[in-house]
Amino acid sequence: MLFYDAVSPAPNPRRVRIYLAEKGLTVASEQVSIPRGEHKGEAYRAVNPLGQVPCLKLDDGTVITESVSICRYFEALNPEPPLFGFGAQGQAEVDMFTRRVELRLMTPIAMVWVHTHPYTARVVPKQYTEFGESNRPRINTVMREFDTVLSERQFLDGRGYSMADIVLQTTIDFGKFIGVEMPADAMALRTWYDRVAARPSAAA
Repeated sequence: MLFYDAVSPAPNPRRVRIYLAEKGLTVASEQVSIPRGEHKGEAYRAVNPLGQVPCLKLDDGTVITESVSICRYFEALNPEPPLFGFGAQGQAEVDMFTRRVELRLMTPIAMVWVHTHPYTARVVPKQYTEFGESNRPRINTVMREFDTVLSERQFLDGRGYSMADIVLQTTIDFGKFIGVEMPADAMALRTWYDRVAARPSAAA
């Protein structure tokens, strides 16, 4: 199999790298340069027509896209230690928080990225700067929601480090890259962030 990767600050490939590091798994990989537009080039689109990174090409030629789906594939093959939750309730909670991060936090961060950042100005046909900026209060609100959750637990699902924490960590790091910081007084969120950032896998 071959993992098509892209260097930081791309958050989605990093999710998979952190997951693999937590599992102690090594997978052959190939770098796809986003700044050079290789993810939109003919060679890569022959693998993943969506032109998005990451993706995983299996030995039989099957291609799995979407970072969480790739990690779920590896989870089925390598269930220990479980990073998608313990039992039915735990798995549901990890999935719930993962979706909250992606839908409630990553979406407005992506809008700030697409519509306000100079890097994306080179490739986006038209930036709607006012719309992009209008997402910042929403980001602040949602980060405070996670701060409230984490005021009562060490990790998002309340049981242990999981895929939900990986997704939140990489989302916050990407936000920092584009100039969106955690609220200064969101101490539970900041304490959680320091905890996950200290894990060896965070360097992936």
